[in-house]
Order: sequence, then structure tokens, then C-alpha cells
Amino acid sequence: MTYTESKEDYLERILMLKEEMPHVRAIDIVNSMGFSKPSVSIAIKKLKDLNLITIEPRTNYIDLTVEGEKIAANVYRRHKVISKLLIHLGVDEKIALEDACKIEHDISPETFSQLEKAYNEIS
Repeated sequence: MTYTESKEDYLERILMLKEEMPHVRAIDIVNSMGFSKPSVSIAIKKLKDLNLITIEPRTNYIDLTVEGEKIAANVYRRHKVISKLLIHLGVDEKIALEDACKIEHDISPETFSQLEKAYNEIS
């Protein structure tokens, strides 16, 4: 199953937040992404309905399911490789990070594989 860019962005952001803090809540996503509370609430419900996240009822902590973590890790890996390659090529870091966010969702597996090989050679 393929997921929209928006869903991938939310999953990736949850993974990134989990690396920074012990527990992720919807308000953390709101603050991190700069979206409104209602927008994040709707997205979280959709991700939960797709069984990509779980929400602990008592604390409202958000966790990725195995499938959600797999998707998030894949998108995050693409983001890191693409942004680091762009920076290595001389692209300004801010621009490289923004462009990586756009490219990470649409790049073919074959092209990404070649970019990842190039990245591994320079790192």
C-alpha cells in the first residue's frame, strides 16, 4: 500500500520526535510542524485508523506500530541521504533540507539506491 506524502511526513516527524524525547504527544507534533491542532488531530486519527500509530488511552502518548515505524524509517533514511548529498554538492543546508523533503517522497527505489551508493562512498 502506498501512503500520501502528508502521512509519510507525519510518521517521519513522530520518529524524529521519538529520537528527541521519551514520549510524543499531539501537541509536540503541532509545535514541531507548525500545523494547527485540528489539522494534527485529523491526521493522527487517520494514522490510527490505518494502524500506523497507537495512542495510549490514559496518557495520549503516540507510538508507531511496526508498519508505521517501517514507513517512517524508510522516509527518514531517504531524507538524510538526499539532504547530506545535496549539502556535499554545495547546496545551502536550509535549501538542501527543504529540497530533500520534496524529493524523498517521489524518488524511485532505483534512483535512491544509486544515490545511497554515492552517499556511502563519500561518507
